[in-house]
Amino acid sequence: MKIAIITQEKYVDPTTIDWYTEQVLTEDGLMSKALEKRGIETVKVAWSDPNFNWELVDAAIFRSTWDYFYRFEEFTAWLERVKNQTKFINPIEQVKWNMDKHYLIDLKNKGIPIVESYFIEIGSKISLVELHQKLGWNKTVLKPCISGGGKHTYLLDPENYLKHEEVFQEVISKEAMMLQPYQELITEKGEISLIVIAGKHTHSVLKKAKEGDYRVQDDFGGTVHPYSPTKDEIDFAENVARACYPLPFYARIDIIWDNKGEMVISEVELIEPELWFRRYSEAADSLANAIVNSLRD
Repeated sequence: MKIAIITQEKYVDPTTIDWYTEQVLTEDGLMSKALEKRGIETVKVAWSDPNFNWELVDAAIFRSTWDYFYRFEEFTAWLERVKNQTKFINPIEQVKWNMDKHYLIDLKNKGIPIVESYFIEIGSKISLVELHQKLGWNKTVLKPCISGGGKHTYLLDPENYLKHEEVFQEVISKEAMMLQPYQELITEKGEISLIVIAGKHTHSVLKKAKEGDYRVQDDFGGTVHPYSPTKDEIDFAENVARACYPLPFYARIDIIWDNKGEMVISEVELIEPELWFRRYSEAADSLANAIVNSLRD
């Protein structure tokens, strides 16, 4: 059997390796090594490679396709073109569902606590001032429904609504956005990420924003720390994974505490999530086992 590790162009054969690229190469390498230990040949390939024959691989696992939200139309066209040529991990229906943060509504309807969210659809005719007056919120976070890495993510308050009005109107004319009340405990408690492989929690990390910021991504100076979750947190994360039918091969469940002190979902990452295999390589083995067992069934 042969499996493709899907990445983006700049991570296939990088000529310059900074700390961020090194992390990507390490993570993808651990996934490849775990599969190869089980007799599976692997190939690392950019999703956008026009010359790759996807029928030559038994499966393709999304790992570092971190440019898809900048090339969304091209990416979705590629998904449709390739979906009958190989098996995607996670499955294509799940990937398409998870790319758009409207999925949070589906989880809420299944009884999963999420960060309070208001969705603003494409072409909505409303200003930021009107939107905040309507919802009764003051300090908020605005972001697109299809995004990653902090793209078009803004911290808003009454002092800067007008400053962000132009970019808001520009973005909302082309894509849907979501508004959420700012969760004050994020600066104190951070965000925890629980990795769930084949329905079972394997390991966790705590992400904290740098002082004076609210974004926990390392792109913005956020830091990652070891974390030992409680049984309630593990049960919570595994229940979220089960709500993402079909059960995903891998999921990163991002959890914060809202302004009432309640545990809620901030994100559920089922496509190309950072999984921190470099902190717990056994999880890569667990994922490899799940993939191999699925292909042999």
